[in-house]
Amino acid sequence: MTFPFEWNDLADQPHNVAPRRERMRHHLKHAGGYFELAGANLAVAWPALRRYRRYWRTLYQEPLELGQPFAVSSSPAGEKNEEVIESLKAAGIRQTLVRLPSWESDRLSRYEDFIRLLRAAEIDVVAALLQRREDVLDPASWGGFLGDVFPRFSSLCSYFEIGHAWNRTKWGVWDHKEYIDLALAAVPLAQKYGVGLVGPAVIDFEFHLYPPVLKAVPFDKVSSLLYVDRTGAPENAQFGWTAAKKVALWKAVVDSSSGGGKGCWITEVNWPLQGMGEFSPAAGRPCVTEEEQANYLVRYFIICLASGLVERVYWWQLAAPGYGLIDSRAKPWRKRPSYFALATMARLIAGSRFIGKAEVAGAEIFFFRKGTEELAVCWTKKGAVEHRFSRAPKYVLGRAGEKKEITSEKIRIEETPQYVFFS
Repeated sequence: MTFPFEWNDLADQPHNVAPRRERMRHHLKHAGGYFELAGANLAVAWPALRRYRRYWRTLYQEPLELGQPFAVSSSPAGEKNEEVIESLKAAGIRQTLVRLPSWESDRLSRYEDFIRLLRAAEIDVVAALLQRREDVLDPASWGGFLGDVFPRFSSLCSYFEIGHAWNRTKWGVWDHKEYIDLALAAVPLAQKYGVGLVGPAVIDFEFHLYPPVLKAVPFDKVSSLLYVDRTGAPENAQFGWTAAKKVALWKAVVDSSSGGGKGCWITEVNWPLQGMGEFSPAAGRPCVTEEEQANYLVRYFIICLASGLVERVYWWQLAAPGYGLIDSRAKPWRKRPSYFALATMARLIAGSRFIGKAEVAGAEIFFFRKGTEELAVCWTKKGAVEHRFSRAPKYVLGRAGEKKEITSEKIRIEETPQYVFFS
């Protein structure tokens, strides 16, 4: 049985239209799949736990070359396409992800034109292929979509992420076996056209889905839509798991399920904004102020990337009323504090070397070296801390790159991240 697919243009996600009783009937009918899921997890539980303990014990203790890990997703904007590209470039972002929905297979030229503009601006593009319930029920339709996309975009996109947030039934997939079928259909095409595959694009803290999927599908990069917005600050815990602990567990599960050696990408994260009404992808508790969004963005990126367990993080997305770095309702578009926060972080941290993390009560302090300069990115989870660094600071930049006055030997560290440079 299928149901009319309804897309919410305002929040960039589907409406959940499948009746709960029908979903329950499906789950009961395919109960055997849950035993398979349990067996796959039992097989990797011990090695994953050992790896997690090792990763957590050594977290932030090894130097790390960061390269260019900062990325922002973007969408075609018609007459504003050039502004999208200029905004990415001005923020120092050279990597983006563009969604290609299967239900817009007759409009692929719109996406192709946009991606060609991105590539002309030397911005790397990952294509995320979105599915719906009809693609599961009619494999020929999904196969036709893949057959159109791969030859058309393989010369433009470095990787293809297969599927999206499929562990939420509103996206049309009701169990992991259905997703595996969708993903396997892309494997021969990726091999034929010489492009990499990314997946499984599981959303949130549901790492139990990785073992059977990674065993079945040979992804080149392993992705997660690792939201932590429901906990508020990324340092907050969900059932005892902070963002840092989640990253360590995710990498442990991935390495134990795939034999190790696969890079991990976070291909979607954001914090929705308060007061956005129908533009918000989530109501209530996850919604934050623009200032909080900017703070959490920097803190999340630094926590994840300095771990050495995540190669790349994509913010979703550049321009959107309810959560984007830019408010696209405004004329002209209005860059939010999070835009300037990301631009400053990318300028200062991309291409740097992470050299360690200080243990300071009440504060998070990460040290980096870039060229001849050494700097610390620092913040508090809550409140303020006065801290005397072992070396005298030369100057301090705020979250958006503004120079801050040094008034004493101690630096006041607050919830808003700042960058301390040393002489």
